[in-house]
Amino acid sequence: MKKRTFYRVFFIFTMMTVYLPGNRVQAVNSTLGQQLNDVLKKEPALQGAIAGISIRSAVNGEVLYDYQGNVRLRPASNMKLLTAAAALSVLGSDYTFATEVYANGPVKKQVLQGNLYIKGKGDPTLLKMDFDTLASEVKKKGIKKITGDLVADDSWYDDVRYSLDLPWSDETTYYGAQISALTVSPTKDYDSGSLRVSVKPGLINGDPVQITITPKTNYVKIINCAQTGAIDSKKEITVKREHAKNTITIEGTLPLKSKPTTEWIGVWNPTTYANTLFKQSLAQQGVKVLGKIKQGTVPDTARMVTNHSSMRLADLLVPFLKLSNNVHAEMLIKEIGKVSKGEGSWDKGIPVMKAEVAKLGVNPSTLVIRDGSGISHVDLIPANQLTQLLFAVQKETWFPAYLHALPVAGAKEKMVGGSLRNRLKSQATIGKVKAKTGTISTVSSLSGYVTTKNGETLIFSIMLNNLLDENKGKVLEDRLVQIMANT
Repeated sequence: MKKRTFYRVFFIFTMMTVYLPGNRVQAVNSTLGQQLNDVLKKEPALQGAIAGISIRSAVNGEVLYDYQGNVRLRPASNMKLLTAAAALSVLGSDYTFATEVYANGPVKKQVLQGNLYIKGKGDPTLLKMDFDTLASEVKKKGIKKITGDLVADDSWYDDVRYSLDLPWSDETTYYGAQISALTVSPTKDYDSGSLRVSVKPGLINGDPVQITITPKTNYVKIINCAQTGAIDSKKEITVKREHAKNTITIEGTLPLKSKPTTEWIGVWNPTTYANTLFKQSLAQQGVKVLGKIKQGTVPDTARMVTNHSSMRLADLLVPFLKLSNNVHAEMLIKEIGKVSKGEGSWDKGIPVMKAEVAKLGVNPSTLVIRDGSGISHVDLIPANQLTQLLFAVQKETWFPAYLHALPVAGAKEKMVGGSLRNRLKSQATIGKVKAKTGTISTVSSLSGYVTTKNGETLIFSIMLNNLLDENKGKVLEDRLVQIMANT
């Protein structure tokens, strides 16, 4: 073999550009590439499925491994990586969301002769106790009776409640809850627009199960058809809300002495739900509302009584990304539309998101974006575009907040490990992988950062589509990340 030919063959081998049947694979690092290829070629879960994988250097953005990295695939919740970046870029880390209370009419002898208004401006983290505080402030302003109505104003956003492709089957779930500028969460997981239903067994066999609603409210109607079963009976409990109504039916059997089962249910009309809780808070403070609960807009003649500010956006990103909160994603899309274009809608917000990620080197013409959460099966992103985003954001002033909000592999604490707290718990990966998970039917994805045993940071995106079993997809993702970590 001639010397020139030898070096040419050696160069090609070390760069390791190989072709698998129907799949273009490129790897710069021969050892890493060979190990990944070996796994992918033998993986049964990929039979009939599609994978897109991209790995970059965090230092210079060089693509180190590319397996169909330019193929558009459904990202599931990896879409939230774009949403978070756009929100931080447009709004800033210190941005907060306001909730305001207005009075329209004179106050005479502690009686408001007119309406009281509560106006939401997109806070996805409101809790019942925040309404308690607002109600206390109303009382402190000398109002103990309201002759008019209690009016909820959610006009900060449009009145389109669901993203374009939300499956009808998700309508009653907490992750498919309606979007409103005035909404409330049951707990500090901040599942906006939903409530928590806890079911525990009765005292003896045959008793009705015991049900607790959080927050306590009469906004929903509970139909309890479930019974307590024998200790050795099978646990079979369903909690379902009727379409377009707030009737929740609990059916099945819960064995004696078994642990409570908990479900989160999205409510119908979160604006009125929030207003109902506000009325409860007013009543608890001794403030009586003589009129009705209504929806409307704050008139120009009204004066502000009190207001509440949310946590900073940097802090809000923690429950958003670590717990993969769909409602937060859609509210952020509407918020950047409101701030940038004067309209809180998907129609305005999605173009703003595309424009912002374009500034980070992402090519919007390669994307199909229908929402901010990734719940749509129409959303499409190439893996190489996700790693480009994750490379570019490192240079932004808000990057520490972005990185801090990503789930951390194997970290037990919920608001640290998030959706990765029970994954990648080996010595090579625990605490060394910060990445966003994603799952919808037939889709699993994982994109983020991994620190290798040599101290190098790799940026990766793994998107798996057309899977028969998403859990097997997650197992494959973890194997691939383990290989990266051990590089």
